Amino acid sequence: MSKQEFAAPSYIGNLPAYQAGKPIEELAREYGLDPKRIIKLASNENPLGMPASARAALGEAAATLARYPDANGFDLKSALSSRYGVPMNWLTLGNGSNDLLEMIAMTLLPRESSAVYAQYAFVVYRLATQARGARHIMVPAKDYGHDLEAMFEAIADDTRLLFLANPNNPTGTFHTGAQIEAFLAKVHAAHGDRVTVVLDEAYNEFLDPELRFDSVELVRRYPNLVVSRTFSKAYGLAGLRVGYAIAQPYLTELFNRVRQPFNVNTLAQAAAIAALKDADFLQQAYESNKAGKAQLSQAFEKLGLRYVPSYGNFVLVHVGDAARINLELLKRGIIVRPTANDGLPEWLRVSIGLPQENERFIEALAQILQDK
Repeated sequence: MSKQEFAAPSYIGNLPAYQAGKPIEELAREYGLDPKRIIKLASNENPLGMPASARAALGEAAATLARYPDANGFDLKSALSSRYGVPMNWLTLGNGSNDLLEMIAMTLLPRESSAVYAQYAFVVYRLATQARGARHIMVPAKDYGHDLEAMFEAIADDTRLLFLANPNNPTGTFHTGAQIEAFLAKVHAAHGDRVTVVLDEAYNEFLDPELRFDSVELVRRYPNLVVSRTFSKAYGLAGLRVGYAIAQPYLTELFNRVRQPFNVNTLAQAAAIAALKDADFLQQAYESNKAGKAQLSQAFEKLGLRYVPSYGNFVLVHVGDAARINLELLKRGIIVRPTANDGLPEWLRVSIGLPQENERFIEALAQILQDK
């Protein structure tokens, strides 16, 4: 058979691979660095690590690893059901929220449809849309965030999905509960259940208390809404890959038709249950993040650097020659996130680390800027 006969569809052949943050081990190999001296501020991970409660749960769960996981995640769904006051059949589990976004797109985006998402939004919205051969409708950003009015106006007759990140990654912008509710009401009034809105709240736990709103209540009111969240960020379980979506049963039942069996492993389920109950750790993560955000923001102001005020656990900062500065940081054993692939070639996204990690980054950045 010819090579042409094996060719993938053009929308797959042209699909760029997702670029993950550089692993510590890879940087150590490239520059001959001591891995213990490398700090990673690239992937929005929790610098506090995994909660002790989750570590203990992993030890107990390890004894059952010769068996398949609970495919339906009964205990984790039960814990989430109690936390959010929704029936268990409103919940879908994913191998991280990324898995859920792909699952939703697989379910609701036929090739003759379109998806709406914002410029400078999470790259997986674009990748999940393209992987289905669906049409992209990317709406220009407003102040580096979502222009809700323009996104509403961009909805076409063939639109089936609208992705809305709140807070947004990689820019850190945020819309209030009142703004989100008004947007949902407008979309539902104009398009009914034809357009499903995915409210991606991966960074929700980092919001100040006065900004938090009950998105689950919005799911009760709008059958075209899916809320997705993750245990990878504030809960410190990025390496275990576990997320969840909340939606009304009709959508959840469809998602489970395409969900991979056993997509959330035994250890991930056990750790997530423990982390969900660990209010003290979550509060510590919030407070550490708030202090670190102030530390970075004040440093950027002192250095005369423009940045986007963030509601997540990272800060997007304008540095000019980002490629050069990123390379110099790597040579010093500091990993941050270039955002050229997000359409922001002069910016870097810096995850908030421990105080000493933030300080080391700040000192290195100041030196690099001085030496230019």
